[in-house]
Amino acid sequence: MISLRFYRIYDIGREIDIDWLEKSLARNYFTARTSFVRVKPKSIMIESSPILIRMLPIVVEREGRSFEFSAVARVYDIGVISLCFIHENPGADHKSLEDLAFLFAGQEGLSAFFLQYLSTLGEIIKPHIKNFAIDPDFYEDYTIYVTDRRDDSIDPVPLLLGDRTCVSPQIREDIIKNSLSYSEEDLAVISWDSALLCGPESPTDLIDLIEFANVQVLELRYYDRELTREMARMYDDIEHADRLSWFSRSHQYHSIMKHQMKTSAEISETIEKVDNLIKVTEDIYYARVYSAALKILRSSQWSESVSRKIKVIRENYSMLSDEVRIQHSNFLEWVVILLIAFEIFVMLWERAWSM
Repeated sequence: MISLRFYRIYDIGREIDIDWLEKSLARNYFTARTSFVRVKPKSIMIESSPILIRMLPIVVEREGRSFEFSAVARVYDIGVISLCFIHENPGADHKSLEDLAFLFAGQEGLSAFFLQYLSTLGEIIKPHIKNFAIDPDFYEDYTIYVTDRRDDSIDPVPLLLGDRTCVSPQIREDIIKNSLSYSEEDLAVISWDSALLCGPESPTDLIDLIEFANVQVLELRYYDRELTREMARMYDDIEHADRLSWFSRSHQYHSIMKHQMKTSAEISETIEKVDNLIKVTEDIYYARVYSAALKILRSSQWSESVSRKIKVIRENYSMLSDEVRIQHSNFLEWVVILLIAFEIFVMLWERAWSM
């Protein structure tokens, strides 16, 4: 048996009350919660399990052949939608897997279907979420290939690259080094945009772990982009404030500081939820797969970029706060000087009249 899973993961810009959404959707749609089936309950901890929604299947035409895909969606409480198209062929061998992998390399021929299903899913959940919005051009895509047995005749490198080109030893090593096994009968090879899972047992849990890793990376990318926009807006606002009068500039600085602290607090809180989306504790193999997926997807780099930009925003807040204090101090000094001058004037005026 072989199967192919094509993912596209989108951000909807807002956190979601998953429990409330599940109750709202349950009246008209089949929904379920994500659960890991092959591990102890305490081995994988999920703060809030995403909702799974089964959607209508699709038929894709490629090179004169028809392929049926089932379609599922997951909605995460951190404000993420994951769409997945699944093609399964119980009687196919590894040669068929390779042919299909190259036929759909780079998710070729699926973009229009993803947009169609994204629109449909948006219509389903939009009435239940305030200020619902999706950028269809900003997403994380990933492909997972699955076979029911480990076959060393399968070369994972061209399969995962979607390219039959004879690659350099360095590229081959970069991919092969991310191979993991729990037993001699299974194999997981993970790359930056695809993975190959081989083994007699269904790798459902591994598939879900890889999806969770992609969800986390998407959110880090999303907030990195949002922070870049906030920083540009911050510098524009400061530049505009510097051209204003003293009183207006001080008032504008206060507005900028208020917005900066609100943005920084909100994003920091969300990033903490993203980092704690799932924790793999007791299962060593699953922890290795999950950690490898995060590393290969460059999660730490995105996390560092987000932290660095939050730090810059907070440093600018401190500088503006110091500037406001200096201006306030200067204002008080001028008030004191004016009061002293007024008192001297009154004293001289009274002396002049007394003479």
